Amino acid sequence: MSKKLAIIATKGTLDWAYPPLILASTAAALDYEVQIFCTFYGLQLLRKDVSGLKVSPLGNPGMPMKMPFGPKWFKSINWNIPNAIQAIVPGYESLATALMKQTIANCGVATIESLRSICIESDVKFLGCQMTVDLFGFGPSDFIDGIDYVGASTFFEFAGESDICLYI
Repeated sequence: MSKKLAIIATKGTLDWAYPPLILASTAAALDYEVQIFCTFYGLQLLRKDVSGLKVSPLGNPGMPMKMPFGPKWFKSINWNIPNAIQAIVPGYESLATALMKQTIANCGVATIESLRSICIESDVKFLGCQMTVDLFGFGPSDFIDGIDYVGASTFFEFAGESDICLYI
């Protein structure tokens, strides 16, 4: 009998899309049965096009702002940008997202699309929270194929039997 991993994904930014997909794909590679219950903003992980996911640096003091280009000394600077500046500079979120995507590419980290494909190929089961889908006015055509739309009680059946249950 294989181990089970249940993940509740609630965040929809680029940086928050990585943890559930990395953990799910790793667990699946280790022969775990895996389900990801995507609710509220976590539904973004299930959208057909995830290329528009952005990083939200505002109010995220743990996020380093390092440059993905230039000489080593320049790339090592931690640019601590005050929230007040981040909030008023037009396009700051887009700039931070572009820098993060470049850093991801420079380090050879898989894209969200690639990680999600690996999960699908590894039989990770994606569940969309039906209540949230209805709340936000989404429909099946907004999401990738192969998703089950369920309520929390359906997910609890699996989560209650899981060896590991994570809230992300």
